[in-house]
Amino acid sequence: MTESKKEIKLTGREDPKIGVYVCWCGINIGGIVDVPKLVEYAKTLPNVVVGKEYKFFCSDVGQTMIQEDIEAGLINRVVVAACSPRMHEPTFRRACQEAGLNQFLFEQANIREHCTWVNASDIPGATEISKDHIRMAVAKASKLMPLEVTKVKVEPSCLIVGAGIAGMNAALDLGNSGYKVYLVERLPTIGGHMAQLDKTFPTMDCSACTITPRMTDVARNPNIELLTYSEVKSIDGFVGNFDVKITKKPHYIDQNTCNGCGDCAEVCP
Repeated sequence: MTESKKEIKLTGREDPKIGVYVCWCGINIGGIVDVPKLVEYAKTLPNVVVGKEYKFFCSDVGQTMIQEDIEAGLINRVVVAACSPRMHEPTFRRACQEAGLNQFLFEQANIREHCTWVNASDIPGATEISKDHIRMAVAKASKLMPLEVTKVKVEPSCLIVGAGIAGMNAALDLGNSGYKVYLVERLPTIGGHMAQLDKTFPTMDCSACTITPRMTDVARNPNIELLTYSEVKSIDGFVGNFDVKITKKPHYIDQNTCNGCGDCAEVCP
């Protein structure tokens, strides 16, 4: 199924009708736990009206089984007990969306990585742990509300704390990609510990020969604002639009005209 059906209008106030689909995942799950027993257990949970099992619910056939129940009006929430959401959550969300169900009315219980793979030597115990995961997913699914994907403006700049070799490399990568970078270093100079070393392990290369060009590139990059002798005082906001306050300590010299002669250190109390 490739074309999305007309979305089923739900407010979230309807009585939850949850479908639980337990995947065998080949022998990864089915070879360790009692899948039919899990399905029968799921049917006893509150608001569960459909319980099914299949070898691979991530397959086209498996997704179609779920979609048919949605289109028939049997369910308005979906719980899939299978592998990690990192692997197939987008797959199942898309399947729900194509069948007309809001994709956020889906919940996945990870009974592979969190259960069968780590309890393969204890089949009865693995089955009981899987029940716990399914029960938790069903409880959460009953509370899910239909949501909409929205776009928010993202500030095309970034803050990097620490101007050692890692911080400088990150700043250069982002700055050369066109992003505005604020590089904060609490010490008066950049370079970190590497700038204080003679050689680097394990090749014993000259440390200054490696890091000095990077320090120069950072200072000259028009997209990098270098804030030395500074510290982050507070961070507010959210992803894409942070509000950061930075305290910059006094330098007492003009950094733009400093040539590193060291005369200022002689008179500094």
